[in-house]
Amino acid sequence: MRHHGAGLRAALRQHGLTPADADALVAALVADPATAVVSPADRAMLDYALKLTRTPHLMSAADVDSLRAVGFDDVAIHDICAVAAYYAFVNRIADGLGVELEPRFGETR
Repeated sequence: MRHHGAGLRAALRQHGLTPADADALVAALVADPATAVVSPADRAMLDYALKLTRTPHLMSAADVDSLRAVGFDDVAIHDICAVAAYYAFVNRIADGLGVELEPRFGETR
């Protein structure tokens, strides 16, 4: 999570969040993604990605419909699915091989 958190912090700053606000959002997502304060579209995206990661066998057309309902088109839905699946895959490879984080990802800023 530290590796992904560092990337997310950088992306949030590029989109105008202050370092403190970016840190707070990442901390909230790490603590409990379900309670992080995000837009309705981001909530739908997070819920979809969490479900795909934690219980992929329970995914259904209704999950895709929930993304469409908040404005995501088919290309965006594909991208959300692909990124969530890719990160889950890479994390499992890294965990399975005992890969350690590079020291630079231990930083919080």
